[in-house]
Amino acid sequence: MNLNQARQLRTMLAAPGMIVAPGIYDGISARLGRMAGFAALYATGGGIARSTGVPDINLIDPGQIVQRLSEICDAVDCPVIGDADTGYGNALNAYRVIRQFARIGLAGVHLEDQTFPKRCGHLNDKSIVPAAAFVPILKAAKDADPDIVIIARTDAIAVEGFDAAVERAHRYAEAGADVLFIEAPTTLEQIEKIPKLFSKPLLINMFFGGKTPLVAAADLERMGYRIEIIPSDAQRAAIRAMQRVFATLKQHGEASTMADAMASFDEREELVATKAWFARGKSYEG
Repeated sequence: MNLNQARQLRTMLAAPGMIVAPGIYDGISARLGRMAGFAALYATGGGIARSTGVPDINLIDPGQIVQRLSEICDAVDCPVIGDADTGYGNALNAYRVIRQFARIGLAGVHLEDQTFPKRCGHLNDKSIVPAAAFVPILKAAKDADPDIVIIARTDAIAVEGFDAAVERAHRYAEAGADVLFIEAPTTLEQIEKIPKLFSKPLLINMFFGGKTPLVAAADLERMGYRIEIIPSDAQRAAIRAMQRVFATLKQHGEASTMADAMASFDEREELVATKAWFARGKSYEG
């Protein structure tokens, strides 16, 4: 765990180029994302929820989320951006949880203006709080830690329309948000227009099957976006892979026919640094 990752994320934001952060949801997915060469990772709140067997509708408590994020931050040596949902209550709740997130080494975090319990940003029938009720949560989050990057997300496009979402994002920028995140634009025109309206860094959510049209990272960078998150693709691929291996196990009682689709025993142990842990243990012996 590196407690300077928030500063590293700020350095990355100040430099040219797009930050592409794939969605991860536990220590091993974080390790795989880092090994693939990504310089930053996105700890998806929806992915964390689904990994416990429940949907992304605020069914797991903040303590569970802090524990999982701690495991993720401890597994990698790069900035991790997390998801604080609605802040889990009022401004004081947001202040407390952001302090916890900062202590475990989280580099950045987004908070959103949905009502509690929230919904995945690409589900229907979302509802949002008044902007005036969300601003104190952002101010408290900013006050909680001097380094962690605070990302203000608005889900207003689906509820109040595009222009209202833009107006809210401007208010959140004035409240001190470091990065702005207008969730779920539904047309290429909206995607292209958003960066022209703001001077602060912008984050965009891209994943296959959502409400937002897919745009290549290079094109998003050209438009003016600074961070791209891809929250759910890796987890959805993992779900399909597990379904296939379980079907094979059910049919044959073993999965040797899927050897090419599975990591080897040694590859698995290398991923979790088993030899390095044994070596460390040996180093403490007389």
